[in-house]
Amino acid sequence: MNRKELIDALAAKTGSTKIAAEQNIAALIEVISETLSKGDSIALVGFGTFEVRERTARIGRNPKTGAELNIAASKVPAFKPGATLKAAVNGK
Repeated sequence: MNRKELIDALAAKTGSTKIAAEQNIAALIEVISETLSKGDSIALVGFGTFEVRERTARIGRNPKTGAELNIAASKVPAFKPGATLKAAVNGK
């Protein structure tokens, strides 16, 4: 499902307009992005948790030449699914 299909599904599910659904999705993405950029997490009980994880600096390899590369430490967004979502995906 892409963003347009998500907007259509949300509008149909809530009985709202596609414009309102698009605004709600854009606002949700913005809130999640802003919260994660501050280093905080968002826990949606039953759905899952959006969080920031730290990656340490490491040495990688260029697959073409085999030369070693220094990969800098970074922060990456992550999602940890909740029990209810896991059960829904597994058909339970």
